[in-house]
Amino acid sequence: MKKFLSLFLFGISYHLLAQITVTEIGSIPKRTSNNSVCEGFINGNPFIYSFGGIDSTKQFSGIHQESFRYNINTNQTIILPNLPDTLGKIAMGISRIDDIIYIAGGYHVYANGNETSSNRIHRFDLTNNIFLSDGTNIPIATDDHVQGVWRDSLIYLITGWKDVGNIADVQIYNPTTDNWLTGTSVPSNGYKSFGASGTIIGDTIYYFGGAYSSAGFNIQNQLRKGVINPNNPTDITWSISTPDASINGYRMASTTVGNEIHWVGGSNATYNYNGIAYNGSGGVEPNNRDLFITTTEEGIFNENLNSNPIPMDLRGIAKINDTTQYIIGGMLSGQEVTNKIFKLEWANPNLTVAPPEIKPEFTIEKNPVRSKLSIYTEQVQLLFLYDVNGKHIQTFKTQSGYQHININHIPNGIYFINNGRLKQAVKKIIIQH
Repeated sequence: MKKFLSLFLFGISYHLLAQITVTEIGSIPKRTSNNSVCEGFINGNPFIYSFGGIDSTKQFSGIHQESFRYNINTNQTIILPNLPDTLGKIAMGISRIDDIIYIAGGYHVYANGNETSSNRIHRFDLTNNIFLSDGTNIPIATDDHVQGVWRDSLIYLITGWKDVGNIADVQIYNPTTDNWLTGTSVPSNGYKSFGASGTIIGDTIYYFGGAYSSAGFNIQNQLRKGVINPNNPTDITWSISTPDASINGYRMASTTVGNEIHWVGGSNATYNYNGIAYNGSGGVEPNNRDLFITTTEEGIFNENLNSNPIPMDLRGIAKINDTTQYIIGGMLSGQEVTNKIFKLEWANPNLTVAPPEIKPEFTIEKNPVRSKLSIYTEQVQLLFLYDVNGKHIQTFKTQSGYQHININHIPNGIYFINNGRLKQAVKKIIIQH
């Protein structure tokens, strides 16, 4: 493990390597924690979104459906429509693809103490500031799961909790077709988790920490990897490691900065929705930490300890660009539920050096595709069309120049085309008749 310390003296920050600066920039009208947070862009302008959560009472009755949008440029907040569900929810996953935010799972808490996991996936339209009709129900209800987007096309819901215990399921949502696929389940030993967090970078899922439904809900210190087969995205090869047995984490915000995977905030003990530790030790404190690995050094944790507060109880992050991101709400020291908005800025991130560009050998002229697939290629070659499950649909033989191929017989959906020679020569198309 490598440790770096950000020093804040007289308002000046001194950075050593991939350091994080945390600045409070504003607030939303309601103190809220365990809320789902995501970014959005309207006409190129950045916004931060918060959905649901628990208020400052930290009681079951304080779990709400309220939603907010914060304008980074004007520092103004507007109140959005409530989450379209029967009760408030916490522990939801959140993802954005283009102009739609997808809010999946979560759980309700009732007056008698019972908890029910949700099988709903809400769809929020950024452009019109409205909730669309829900997507097709999640096959297996889940909360406190890991959620990430693969290739701007599929949303992965990984492990999590359902009503009374951890689940091993990997459920994959296709927004274009509004249906669910079943991915390779996580193995039982060390992979199942709730309160873990992670992301997808390239074709690899990374998730870390969380708790397992054993006695005391012990905190976890394992890093899990899932390599997605790009020709069959339901096929995932799982592996596990423990980069540092002394490092763990719970309910952190996960993101990427360059070729680094970061876990921001969170705690070093597991707790219930009220911030009280499961092990009976009392209130849990934030760890004020930025933990990260690089894709080239997956076995080494780097730990930025920050003197400015970073909340715990986080369920998402607003990624405006690679080095500027935001969190809203969460719990500060003393389990204080906050309404503050924090700006996270990274200096000197470990950016990936891009390899020399390999010419894709063909281009798609219009995408989405309606009735004809317009392709430009500089040579005679075979092109292969696959669906998102890796099933071969059709082979096209092309000449040099432009050609227009009738695809009226192919159903709407997301597909991939490659030429069978270069792995990099892959194009995603969306067919919308």
